[in-house]
Amino acid sequence: MIILGVHPGYHEAAACLFDDYRMVAAVSLERLTRRKIDGGRIPDEAIDECLAIAGLTRRDVEAVVLGRGAYPWRYYKHFRGSRLIEGKVRQALGKEKHKSMERELVRAGHSDSEALFDAAKFLDTAGFGKTTQLKFFNHHLAHALPALFHTDWPDALLYTSDGGGDNVQYSQRVFHGGDLRHLYGGDECFTAPARVDSLGLAYGYATQALGWRINRHEGKLTGLAALGEPSAYKAITDHFKVDEDGQIRSDFATNPDLRRFMFETAENISREDMAASIQQVLEQVTLASVRRLLERHPVRHLGLSGGVFGNVRLNRLLAEETDIDEVFVYPAMSDQGLPAGGVLQYLLERDGMDAWLNARYPLETLYLGRDWGKGADKVLGQTPGLKVISGKPVEKTAELLQDGKAVAIFTQGMEFGPRALGARSILASPADAGINDALNARLSRSEFMPFAPVVSEEDAGELFDIGAPSQYAARFMTITCNVKQSWRARIPAVVHVDGTARPQIIRRAHNPLYYDILAAFKQKSGLPTMINTSFNVHEEPIVNRPEECAQALLDDRVDYVVTEEAVYGRDGAA
Repeated sequence: MIILGVHPGYHEAAACLFDDYRMVAAVSLERLTRRKIDGGRIPDEAIDECLAIAGLTRRDVEAVVLGRGAYPWRYYKHFRGSRLIEGKVRQALGKEKHKSMERELVRAGHSDSEALFDAAKFLDTAGFGKTTQLKFFNHHLAHALPALFHTDWPDALLYTSDGGGDNVQYSQRVFHGGDLRHLYGGDECFTAPARVDSLGLAYGYATQALGWRINRHEGKLTGLAALGEPSAYKAITDHFKVDEDGQIRSDFATNPDLRRFMFETAENISREDMAASIQQVLEQVTLASVRRLLERHPVRHLGLSGGVFGNVRLNRLLAEETDIDEVFVYPAMSDQGLPAGGVLQYLLERDGMDAWLNARYPLETLYLGRDWGKGADKVLGQTPGLKVISGKPVEKTAELLQDGKAVAIFTQGMEFGPRALGARSILASPADAGINDALNARLSRSEFMPFAPVVSEEDAGELFDIGAPSQYAARFMTITCNVKQSWRARIPAVVHVDGTARPQIIRRAHNPLYYDILAAFKQKSGLPTMINTSFNVHEEPIVNRPEECAQALLDDRVDYVVTEEAVYGRDGAA
């Protein structure tokens, strides 16, 4: 069965395509439009890209599963009175508004999206078939389900946390004995007043208070936190508590009150101390919540998703301070991962828990964008100003890295999720700490964390203190760990000021070119790791098309580009 998942979120709109239980394509809108965290509408470009990757059309789709995001006014069928008149006038004038399905359900006081939505009109206008099914998914259930589906766990606490979705900021579910028990954060929250309790929003407001953009630059605070002292920790955490059921509560009356407080707090301390303070609040309050839930529901595994768990320091704390056997952070943890979880919800409701559990499989790669294959070489080879440097991509790239060059790798499909994982990455030697400033300047970045290291599964234990609970998560660069003392001075470019790193552990079967370059670099340098940072300029999405790759090389963002076939450089390069 061909199932299309779509989330028209206000940021990070995305689509994915499943052939029954197998995800065959997934693309966020921003990678196609080149507008960071693009959203606020139906992501038609992402829909069509997913279908093109699979060689299908909209008429081939048998079910469409939608998130409760932004839809044009014309698809709602519940408007009456002045709202109906206003909508018709705007539509006639070509000024039709998009309306949030989430907000409309809150107004209606129920969760029945299909009662408000003209499914037949949507399917017909969008070009789907007359027999195509249409369903809506729950925001936090869609976050949670992939964290269970891509494991073989017999039990788990599934915990989600973000800035908000479907009128709630958290959800918790317990999986045990083949049963998934809902604790909090489902559709029942549409009938209750929205709680003001989001640590994700608090962190986002702190990001704004320090002069950066909410929902975009929170990672800057995560890195900056290691340079400060949590001097405002008590002042902030006094407003939050964890109740007997493990629920996070706050005493703020409204989100504007929370925002105002974060701005006032940030005015009186350094930005480093503010970052350290909100980071510690996030860590300690979330840890207290998870611990309380594990006390009440003693399971051995922890599945995490939602934008808050893009915070790799928090994820490590939960892995190391909760006495669990394994933690898994769904790699597309932000809203761009929702379409995949929405399809899994559809399949669970269609087939039942036993069949759904039997279909589970581990997540191996996220190369779910278009694989350009030799088409990338055609573009690079025909771009004026570029030329082939070598037809031996592995050997030449290892040599260039040893010489201190920055080489972008362009292979397989673009990654799904926020991390570059070896398909659209920039590689460099970790031996020179100065490369951080030099490369960040070329990429117009101002970062406070070093670049991340990539390491083979065979060598990971030699360099990093990464325990069994974190091994799976580390395949997708969603967790930090200590760098062993004997290695810190040898690979300074990937070691943070607190002695930690955020490694990606790789296997050759998943990306042979990436793995073989690492192996060749190890042989030349004696270093079993290299830098992996995302192939993008500051404030731009990660590179998708070969033309974008070629332009980055022409613009001197990197020194060279390596593909499966060759190494490319600018005219005049050796």
